[in-house]
Amino acid sequence: MDAQRTVRRHISCVGIGLHSGNKVNLTLKPAPADFGIRFRRTDLGDHEVPATVHNLAGIQLATGLSRNEVSVETVEHLLAALVSMGIDNVIVELNSPEVPIMDGSAAPFIYLIHEAGVKRLTSPRKYLKIARPISISRGDKRIALYPSDHFKVTYSISYDHPLLRHQSRTLRITEESFVEEIAPARTFTFLKDVEMLRQNGLALGGSLDNAIVLGETGVLNNALRFEDEFVRHKILDAVGDLALVGYPVIGHLVAHRAGHALHTAFAARILEQVDAWKIVEGDEQTQAAAAPVALPAKAVSPLAN
Repeated sequence: MDAQRTVRRHISCVGIGLHSGNKVNLTLKPAPADFGIRFRRTDLGDHEVPATVHNLAGIQLATGLSRNEVSVETVEHLLAALVSMGIDNVIVELNSPEVPIMDGSAAPFIYLIHEAGVKRLTSPRKYLKIARPISISRGDKRIALYPSDHFKVTYSISYDHPLLRHQSRTLRITEESFVEEIAPARTFTFLKDVEMLRQNGLALGGSLDNAIVLGETGVLNNALRFEDEFVRHKILDAVGDLALVGYPVIGHLVAHRAGHALHTAFAARILEQVDAWKIVEGDEQTQAAAAPVALPAKAVSPLAN
């Protein structure tokens, strides 16, 4: 049986909020079948915010959730790591409104999940399988899902920058491909935008240790982890944002210049189009095998920051 999974034991890390600049303690805790992924604010009486599109909050360069006036921000990198590692049910405890940025990628969270271990539960995993195309567009930004026998992402980006005019990548998302090819890709920004962001109370915790910074002619960081690290990170963001539909998706996601606002609007659109998909119980033929993959050399310690 392709069973639901949770983490085997409690595990914690400490990091900095990218936009708040505050120190954050994060703990992953096991949860029962059909519990889903829920964020728990320990600093606010253990109020919980389930990671679903119904709890979407304002999107400002990151994905935020809110329920009963309790919010949690910058959830996308952790969500991408959890769903790609097949974690269906988990409690994410935070003592601050923002998930720590760590090194700007999902690799530290992959490390954390490996250290916690993965526990198979007794209930079958359910998937949202796309039966007909769904799409949404805003200007030159667009995103769509097409029927497929597995989860695959095609993403393209285009910027008016000499190093970043156009990048495109297609990848079938499995545990192994995500860990090795997507998880290490870091978030990025442009030097010209940093001051404006900080004047607006954003990126207060940002540094060359947790983001790629692009100057006028090149990258201020020492080196890129991949030649096309930028589009790989966009795939990472899309995987995390799509997790908000509440089920692993079986379909081909195709996006161009989409970003968090369109990703999350699209996740909501998917659930509205009830005739475009069906809920199925998965098997090993439709998804990657459930056995955990080996931790790659690229993975970063959760205490990187």
